[in-house]
Amino acid sequence: MTSTGAARPGAAFGPDVYAARRERAAAHARAAGLAGLLVSPGPDLAYFTGYAPPETERLTLLAIPADGPGATVVVPLLERGDLAAAPGADGLDVVTWRDGDDEHDAAARLLRADGSYAVSDATWALHVLGLQRALPGARFTAFTDAVPTLRAVKDAQEVERLAAAGAAADAAFADVLGVAFAGRRERDVAADLDRFLRAHGHEQVDFTLVCSGPNGADPHHDAGDRVIEPGDLVVLDFGGLRDGYGSDTSRTVLVAGGADDARAAQQREVHDVVRRAQQAGVEAVRPGATCQDVDRAARAVIVEAGYGEHFVHRTGHGIGTTTHEPPYMVEGEDRPVEPGMCFSVEPGVYLPGRFGVRIEDIVVAFPPDAPEGARRLNTSTHHLLTVR
Repeated sequence: MTSTGAARPGAAFGPDVYAARRERAAAHARAAGLAGLLVSPGPDLAYFTGYAPPETERLTLLAIPADGPGATVVVPLLERGDLAAAPGADGLDVVTWRDGDDEHDAAARLLRADGSYAVSDATWALHVLGLQRALPGARFTAFTDAVPTLRAVKDAQEVERLAAAGAAADAAFADVLGVAFAGRRERDVAADLDRFLRAHGHEQVDFTLVCSGPNGADPHHDAGDRVIEPGDLVVLDFGGLRDGYGSDTSRTVLVAGGADDARAAQQREVHDVVRRAQQAGVEAVRPGATCQDVDRAARAVIVEAGYGEHFVHRTGHGIGTTTHEPPYMVEGEDRPVEPGMCFSVEPGVYLPGRFGVRIEDIVVAFPPDAPEGARRLNTSTHHLLTVR
């Protein structure tokens, strides 16, 4: 019997931390007018229980009722022992089912027939549809729609892990500055980044984007076979999980050599615009700010410089046990920035067929050492550095 891989949740927190998270989740559900929350394997289940089982067709589901008490996990009988060993299993009720049973019926008996439930975003359609068949009078919606800030505000232990992940990513960047770029393929430098992230403690590397020359104009270009040339700008965007919490940083470097003075002048001009925009986005994190204020502040600098049409994505996204999660720094998101929210600030300019520039830091809003603003969790330089 084989199983699929799953992200490791990192070193465990204490049982009281997981219990407190479930209590806060119930409060979120009540505030949203829900009967409860349903959590399947993935980052949410690990967050609430410390349990990270393989994600298979067998149903595992944590049910957190809005009105309490407690919470219940529906789990295959053959995996009950694994659940019992999870660091956050204390205080959970357990319902088991055997192969051949109707697992959706087992879960439905825990729910209100006419209730409204938020389901973790990664839940398989197989299970959502199965619950709908078992409870035709119930209503189901996604976490992101119903309780988008459920994991957005981090406690001190989470911020500490995010800071360690950010420091590890900065160390990987320092290491990659020492390798040769010119004459090598993008994928070769990406492999270096992967190796350096793991050397600095990442148990999981999610992405190592190396976007050279004209490929830099594609914000999500994956490292390929293009050979990096002297005079290229190279966008480096990389991150993953260290001790269960995410890193995500971007820097743009210049490859030594090249004789096109006009191109070099524009490269430096655009890099300076993006650097100032990134600073403006961080400075927009102040009491009373909303998520869209961060986007507006960064975008205004780029628009004023004449490159507005070439800033083609939001300014940032939340980060925690996954590298992308709410909140999102984007126009139309008028949610207030709250103390303990951790998110990226990553403006960019992308000139098709020529080059791109992105600078990204993770910040934490209103921490004890910066209660009126944001603390950067990435501290590597924003200056345009030259590599070999």
